Amino acid sequence: MKKDSNGAFSMIADYEGDITKLFEGNKDGDMPVLATRNLILFPGVVSPVLIGRTASLSLVNRLKELPDEPFAVFCQKNADEDNPTKKEDLYEYGVYAKIIRVLEMPGGNNNLTVILQGLGRCRLTAIKSTEPYLMGSVEVAPEKIPDTKDKEFMTAVEDLRNVTIDYVKKNDEIPDEAQFALQNINNAVILLNFVCTSLPFETAEKIKLLKANSLKDRLFKLLKILHREMQLLEIKHDIRTKTREDIDEQQREYFLQQQIKNIKEELSGGESCPEKKELLDEAKKKKWPEDIARTFNKELDKLDILNPQSPEFSVQLTYLQTMVNLPWESYTQDDLNLARAEKILDKDHYGMKKVKERILEYMAVLSLRKDLKSPIICLYGPPGVGKTSLGKSIAAAMKRKYARISLGGLHDEAEIRGHRRTYIGAMPGRIIKSIQKAGSSNPVFILDEIDKVTQNTVNGDPASALLEVLDPEQNHAFHDNYLDVDYDLSKVLFIATANDLNTIPRPLLDRMELIEVSGYITEEKVEIAKRHLIPKEKGNTGLSDEKRLMFNKQAIEKIIEQYTRESGVRQLEKQINKALRKLAYMKAKEGALPYTRITPNEILELLGNPPFYRDIYQGNEYAGVVTGLAWTSVGGEILFIETSLSKGKGSKLTLTGNLGDVMKESAILALEYVKAHAGILKIDYRIFDHWNIHIHVPEGATPKDGPSAGITIATSIASALTQRKVRAKTAMTGEITLRGKVLPVGGIKEKILAAKRAGITEIVMCKDNKKDIDEISQEYIDGVNFHYVENIQEVWDFALTDEMVKNPVTFDIED
Repeated sequence: MKKDSNGAFSMIADYEGDITKLFEGNKDGDMPVLATRNLILFPGVVSPVLIGRTASLSLVNRLKELPDEPFAVFCQKNADEDNPTKKEDLYEYGVYAKIIRVLEMPGGNNNLTVILQGLGRCRLTAIKSTEPYLMGSVEVAPEKIPDTKDKEFMTAVEDLRNVTIDYVKKNDEIPDEAQFALQNINNAVILLNFVCTSLPFETAEKIKLLKANSLKDRLFKLLKILHREMQLLEIKHDIRTKTREDIDEQQREYFLQQQIKNIKEELSGGESCPEKKELLDEAKKKKWPEDIARTFNKELDKLDILNPQSPEFSVQLTYLQTMVNLPWESYTQDDLNLARAEKILDKDHYGMKKVKERILEYMAVLSLRKDLKSPIICLYGPPGVGKTSLGKSIAAAMKRKYARISLGGLHDEAEIRGHRRTYIGAMPGRIIKSIQKAGSSNPVFILDEIDKVTQNTVNGDPASALLEVLDPEQNHAFHDNYLDVDYDLSKVLFIATANDLNTIPRPLLDRMELIEVSGYITEEKVEIAKRHLIPKEKGNTGLSDEKRLMFNKQAIEKIIEQYTRESGVRQLEKQINKALRKLAYMKAKEGALPYTRITPNEILELLGNPPFYRDIYQGNEYAGVVTGLAWTSVGGEILFIETSLSKGKGSKLTLTGNLGDVMKESAILALEYVKAHAGILKIDYRIFDHWNIHIHVPEGATPKDGPSAGITIATSIASALTQRKVRAKTAMTGEITLRGKVLPVGGIKEKILAAKRAGITEIVMCKDNKKDIDEISQEYIDGVNFHYVENIQEVWDFALTDEMVKNPVTFDIED
């Protein structure tokens, strides 16, 4: 028999008279067996069967010739089996049957429909043969038929009729004509077995009904199944009522999925979408806190009530993917081998002792305590000294992941805290995104250019948003607006970098541990160039194979002093790259390098005329010219304060040289102090009434400001008024008060480097700056003598010699 969906209620049948006569003549013995797919035939029921298998066709052809020969019908267990040959392939219980009619369908004898009527019940005990059709050993399986006077049985049969009619009405899959069949079957046994055969129940349930030895038992089991199916139909109806709405073609798919979801809910259902299964699988691997797991599961359930075609579904899915992709409580194992870490830090960066010591201290304490809140470190100093690249070395030294964000020009608070999900295009802040990208909750995290964060904008205050991130007491529960749950940042090693601390808000500055990364002296730059910059740029320019190519020390020094003006080595790297590019061009053009040893002469050929020249001390032959020390963003410099006198009405002070307000005030202050203490300098106070004073700071195109030129200006005025020489190779820095007290200033290391470059050997500064000198390595201060002063008179005592300049000015003052 072909695999056929024998439709429900495909035949109408009834029996008048004593039903037991229909089952007479059944006997035990060997007889042909017809195997059916998905059709359980019950006693007395007439049903069509589509015949297509060779064995079944052979049996039907024989029965057409011998219509009275008995045979049995058994349903096979596996509907996909084409040729059942064993007893185990068929269900144990079946029925004797007879052929009522054979209908030839289009296609010839290989496609027949046979109308069968079930007779008595039987049981299969063995399969005797399989050719040309199945032969089996069959025995009668009698069943107890209740008397028609049994009121309980007849009442139950009528209930069966009514329930089945009601079931047919509510089931859209069964044609309405079935009601007519049910109403017109008068025999109770036929009605019972007809319903058993025709209703679309599971095959296993029909076999249980057929196994029942009593029709009464079969009836009550059937009623239980019908009542269950009626309940399922009512549930389905309720689901349809809940989900009914006016839908268009685009919503049709959503409507069907909603029905499936509600059915699964009622049946304690399963998965609603493939994305949800993927998210659940990922969530099982997470070691997140219980409150995060609850929030995730709550948000995950929302996917089931959202249309996959709607924007809300995409937003929700993106949020859940963000949550599951974050490394909740996932940490890399720190390598706390101090010797190894020190070796890596020294290999990657030259100098920077303070920073390296601080990192090694942190690792040492961490190895002892095993658990430690990470410090918040801020590296500040001039550009190009390696603050940012140091973060990668620290990550490598500790075997941690590395993350970096640039805060330069950041003007939106949401860039730090994220956007709320109510906004279109919402996303987490850059902190959370970087943690997600790093894949670890304890990376080394570089906050680059923290001093350049825009403050108090229309989009909030990003600098204030960083307060929570950089506070060890708060960042264990950092709240991102997009996630809307707390994330632990306490194990992250934050390293901020800055050029100028003055632009960082005080509360933010207070939360960080400040470590100064000062500029390099020429000797350090030479070593950095040899160890790092030249090998790197040889690789960048395709000259790494030229092992003999080298710069001698004088060539590197020439680049440093005449082609760059910086505290760091960024411009040095560019100039080395430029020189090697020229060599690469020559090699490509000529086929070989013109030379492999680069000296200062070759540097001039490769880089052209130098744009800068080393600051050189200009001597002390002129009165009123004093050397000062200044700090700039590119390191220290020397500057010259010049004071000249001109005869006039007096009381006139002229300031030139593009000076800032602070420097102008220092000049006024210095002049007032000199006036007040003219007697100490042995100056005729009437000079101020007849001579004008002009103070100038050369390189007028360069803006200059700051308080550190106070004692230099005062000494310049004193030298001009007394015409005394200033001590040779002397420079000074410091601020003065109206009382003549000398105050400390900053940038000491950079200023000392500038003094050494210019050939200065004597430096005058405030006594309070001695602590800064004590922290500087000896190689920085070799060859320089320091003179610490407390007031301006001590400065004059040291700096002003008793020797007069050549051709001194004569102050002719009329009485």
